[in-house]
Amino acid sequence: MMSQSYRKTVSIFVWLFFLCMLTKVYGQIYNIQDAADMLGARFSWDALSGAGILEKDGHTITFQRGVQVVLLDYRNFSIIKSPELQDGSLVVGQDFVDVAMELFNFNEEIQYYRIGAILIDPGHGGKDPGAWREYKSDGKIKRIQEKDINLSVSLDLRDRLKKNYPDKNILITRDDDSYLTLEERVEIANSVALEPHEAILYISIHVNASLDKKANGFEVWYLSPGYRRNLLQAQDDIDTDLLPILNSMLEEEYTTESILIAKFILDGMEKSVGDLSPSRGIKEEEWFVVRNANMPSVLVEVGFLSNQEEAARLADKAYLRKLSEGIYNGLAAFITHFERSGGFTGAS
Repeated sequence: MMSQSYRKTVSIFVWLFFLCMLTKVYGQIYNIQDAADMLGARFSWDALSGAGILEKDGHTITFQRGVQVVLLDYRNFSIIKSPELQDGSLVVGQDFVDVAMELFNFNEEIQYYRIGAILIDPGHGGKDPGAWREYKSDGKIKRIQEKDINLSVSLDLRDRLKKNYPDKNILITRDDDSYLTLEERVEIANSVALEPHEAILYISIHVNASLDKKANGFEVWYLSPGYRRNLLQAQDDIDTDLLPILNSMLEEEYTTESILIAKFILDGMEKSVGDLSPSRGIKEEEWFVVRNANMPSVLVEVGFLSNQEEAARLADKAYLRKLSEGIYNGLAAFITHFERSGGFTGAS
């Protein structure tokens, strides 16, 4: 049986250990991994770029070492003492912990991030046919046009999404042979109303053409990481010196999501199309509609009209349904990934 003095000694050591832990975690400066463990959050850190993220229950804090601002859920920001390295460890101040505790322990019912809307954009239309070619069928010369292929694939994709996601706002920029400027398409995308916990995806459908008549296959494009948009505009409560930093951090998230969407769509098309047409992979470019849509966005090139064999496939309604099925399956996989993770799309 323990003596009273022994129990007292043990109690003192336990209390001192508890005080040390409190000082370590709640003190003025402390290790960020300890804070993440205490909060039950996942911590990711890229020492090369100095960028890091804490994530819990669909909420995220994104920060950059040496930058005195953090992004909260990619929508709000807070000015705090910047994280810094001390003796090889990343440490943060009390203000960082206070912001994290407030965000992660929000008393209201947690609203997980979800895909609230998907906007499908069939390229070209009306007076703008896009790529085209003529071919002979049953002794008659027929004309196949990109704008018609884009619309056919997009309408089928829209119908699949509407049927299987009745809780989401499935939109299309045109549902007939009408002409829209690139600016009008982007305006439609950027004007879609969303709840604070919702995201929108922008999917642009096109057909390829090349001087190389042998070129064939499908590919998915996303915005080049080197391009930076003004995702956040000047506001009274945002220091103009911070806008480039905030825009860059938000752009990183959009790029990550766009790459994931592109990968999922490409995988879906590969499985749906099979050996009928080759995959040309994921590529990056600064297409107008992609670079001006303030959201994760990709551009799908479903094939080459300049290739005789592929043009014949693109004139086949059954083949176009295979293409839309593949795009749909890719989007469905991304939606599942995005919503199961609460909207967190960073590296696991």
